[in-house]
Amino acid sequence: MGSFKRVLSYARPLRRYWPGYLLLSILSVVFGVVNYGLLGPLLTVLFDNEAAAAACPRPEFSLSISFFTDWFRWLLSSVIAKGGMMRGLLLVCGAIVLSCLLANLCRYLSQRIVVSLETRTMKNIRHDLFRKIASLPVGWFTERRKGDILSSISNDVNEVQNTVAGSLHVFFREPLLVAGFLAMLFYMSPRLTLVSLVALPVSAFLVTRLTRALRAGSVETQNLMGRIVSHFEEAISGSRIIKAFSAQNYVEKSFDRDNERHRQVIRQVRNRQEMASPVSEFLGISIAATVLFYGGWLNYHGNLGMTWQQFIVYIMFYWKVLEPGKALSKSYAALQKGLVSADRIFRILDTPVGIEDGPRPVEEFRQEIRFDHVSFAYGEEAVLRDVSLTIPKGKVVAIVGPSGAGKSTLADLLPRFYDVREGAIRIDGTDIRQLRLGDLVSLMGIVPQDTILFNDTVSNNIAFGREDVGPDAIREAACIAGADAFIEQLPLGYDTPVGDRGALLSGGQRQRIAIARAVLKNPPILILDEATSALDAESERLVQSALDRLMAGRTVLVIAHRLSTVRHADRIYVVQDGRIVEEGNHEELVANAGLYSHLCSLQAFS
Repeated sequence: MGSFKRVLSYARPLRRYWPGYLLLSILSVVFGVVNYGLLGPLLTVLFDNEAAAAACPRPEFSLSISFFTDWFRWLLSSVIAKGGMMRGLLLVCGAIVLSCLLANLCRYLSQRIVVSLETRTMKNIRHDLFRKIASLPVGWFTERRKGDILSSISNDVNEVQNTVAGSLHVFFREPLLVAGFLAMLFYMSPRLTLVSLVALPVSAFLVTRLTRALRAGSVETQNLMGRIVSHFEEAISGSRIIKAFSAQNYVEKSFDRDNERHRQVIRQVRNRQEMASPVSEFLGISIAATVLFYGGWLNYHGNLGMTWQQFIVYIMFYWKVLEPGKALSKSYAALQKGLVSADRIFRILDTPVGIEDGPRPVEEFRQEIRFDHVSFAYGEEAVLRDVSLTIPKGKVVAIVGPSGAGKSTLADLLPRFYDVREGAIRIDGTDIRQLRLGDLVSLMGIVPQDTILFNDTVSNNIAFGREDVGPDAIREAACIAGADAFIEQLPLGYDTPVGDRGALLSGGQRQRIAIARAVLKNPPILILDEATSALDAESERLVQSALDRLMAGRTVLVIAHRLSTVRHADRIYVVQDGRIVEEGNHEELVANAGLYSHLCSLQAFS
């Protein structure tokens, strides 16, 4: 039950909830017991007028069940003596209505407290989950299916809310009901109650064995749901490719396999889950029948020790014990399924961040960036091997090479999207792992090849992450990026939504907004990761012009596939198979007649 306690910990401080909830629950149980206890006087008034009208002495006060029972009997006999049998009937019926009203009012108020506890719990879980996902390193996402992550965020959280959090009131309130009605059962007939209690552990054992298998099935169910969500995500993001290759049947068959397996597994889990309640009810009725038989046997031999009206009330009390027992068994079965989802959520929350924050602050970039014998690997696959290079302040350094050579990985190491395996990256002589991560990233602006825009307005995408900028600064950044002209032509100008991932804009427009975002940040270090490789010639010309304005006076690391964009770089490093094989400026590298010269011969310069 460690996961259950951990879910409950998200509602802290619990002292805000449990005192009021406990008081209201106890009052609800007391009034519920009184409500059913009044059935005895009601039956007496209806069917045994002489017993109801019999005079009773007023009892001496004591804090006991017998006092309240004798006091109500005295009150009833007094009312009947003064106002007749109908007045007594009215008293009993009014007491039943009042006790029912108070019991349900207390139950409703206690449920309001539970709802507050549940909603606070789920809010805090979602907050921690979002904060954790936002802080995890880039490599964590590349190693996992997006569908599994989305399934944990949506389905697992909902499952926890519907089962674990939704069961809190059951596990708090139902035991109180059981205790209250058992107390009355023992008070009325200890002998009958002991007989019934002997059989209850057998019922509990069978229900526990039945629900134990739910956990394994729930694990497979949640894993399959992650794969199903992945299918949907791929169908949405890859819709163009699916249609272009007429692959609808292929992806549908793949989806149907996982969907059918999910149906089979969840059917087995639900069948077991639904079996818990009928089995519990059958066992409860069997025990109740045993109690009835034993009570009849005692009555036949004159040893029952209660009137027939009291025996009916006893059976009603016993039936009320079975109801919370049934609710507990059903909630326990559902809880096993919910705890699997809780475990999946906590596995994400317990994932080590991997990229540890450094202790040293940094406010400015003064001299140079140095890659010092850097090596890196994704798992066991080496990507960079003993790479050393220097980027002086104010210079433009380009990294070029064939696809898969490790160019983009080299750029990702600088803002610590990943950490080096061997060697070090130093800024002004300090290992970047010793610098505060927030300070390090604040020195850099990044314009990637795959431009990421958020489903928001143009203005908010340019000012992304900054709340201290006004419209004039946003417009100025857009002008420098060459984006102001097309933004003004949009339906709402800077307030125009860009759609999901900027789908309402062209590739060149998205890229210029990304450049405007970097201009507004005004970083001393700029990383351009193949920022024009996915554009057509006209868009490339416009974006390259914007980049040239952005690069002026900055330290720039350019990752390039099109060599025409880096021919004016101060220094060019050629990477092949994770190693630097050539370095120099454009003219020197062409004269060397090496790999760079070969790549140049494959591309036409304008």
